[in-house]
Amino acid sequence: MTRSFAAAAPPALSNRMLMMSGAVMAAAALLAAAPAARAQSQPDGSAPMMMHAMAERPALNLSAYGEVKTAPDMATISFGVVTEAITAAGAMSQNATQMNQVMAALRRAGIEARDVQTSGLNLSAQYDYVQNEPPRLRGYQATNQVTVIINDLTRVGTTADAVVAAGVNQINGIGFGLRDPSAAENQARLIAVRNLQAKAALYANALGVELGGIRSLSEGGGNAPRPPMLYARAEMAMDSGGSTPVAAGELTVRIDISGVYDLNR
Repeated sequence: MTRSFAAAAPPALSNRMLMMSGAVMAAAALLAAAPAARAQSQPDGSAPMMMHAMAERPALNLSAYGEVKTAPDMATISFGVVTEAITAAGAMSQNATQMNQVMAALRRAGIEARDVQTSGLNLSAQYDYVQNEPPRLRGYQATNQVTVIINDLTRVGTTADAVVAAGVNQINGIGFGLRDPSAAENQARLIAVRNLQAKAALYANALGVELGGIRSLSEGGGNAPRPPMLYARAEMAMDSGGSTPVAAGELTVRIDISGVYDLNR
């Protein structure tokens, strides 16, 4: 019986053949996948849709603000009654008596109950301190703080005088505001938008490009009153027949905005 034998390929040659075969298969796979990467068939079987990478358009990110000066039409006063006694109960009792007198004075001054709000109530022990000796209890202090809204600015001075005469012995401050700031805020918004548009046009012109449309617009800020100024403007002083003079001055209503504009090359 005749047997035929095939000569075995050398190991090095066999490895090279396997590598070449793998490379051919990889190249075939890439060629098969390339059309799918370059085009995507439409659902209706029409011509494939080509995919292109789009560069992001240049843009301006800017901010601006608008301000309006206006006269206030309301005031807020914060004041309190502070009393001391040997006992805690005594301090609270004296404080309640004086505060009831203050509330009655506010009603006589025409202040409505809804415009009066207790903003703080405190009772604390009071000590005397002597060097090299332990603290010695002197008594107790009671404090009742009230915040009052006054809608008639001509009554600010007379109201302050009335509550002091009724027992108030601590005035913490006065502030001015607007009952309805919407009109002033809307005016400030219009000014802010005009300022933003002007700034965007200036930048585009300096860059030598055409200003495109606005992508987004956001707002921040609002009513920002200045601290009250006593005697700041003589023409604003309230003439209340010898009562404490108060100058309302002006308020600054400010609106801040930010916007993003496209730039056309």
